[in-house]
Amino acid sequence: MSDQNVRNAGFTPSGITAGSLGSSMMSQEAKASGGGVRSGGPTSTLQELGARGSTHSTGFTCSGISSGSTASQMMSREATAHGGGTPRGGTTSTVQSISMGGKGGRR
Repeated sequence: MSDQNVRNAGFTPSGITAGSLGSSMMSQEAKASGGGVRSGGPTSTLQELGARGSTHSTGFTCSGISSGSTASQMMSREATAHGGGTPRGGTTSTVQSISMGGKGGRR
């Protein structure tokens, strides 16, 4: 289900779908950073997963982040960098939210 949720958000093997949540995220992230989308950020991470067609291999699943996975390592690094917690709207929380069918903390 998480793979379908990523596709439903507009992250596909052929790119980000126009008019989708993904295109809105890309626009907001580009505006916030002065015109670009940073590597390793929420938009680029989700597009990488959408292009690959699989979120499970990285550990982002519809039931949570898999222990010992790439996703858990990402979460640990992000929590360490932010004093112990993953920030709302950060890469880990956004990717996990969309993997579970949410809106990635965005309205």
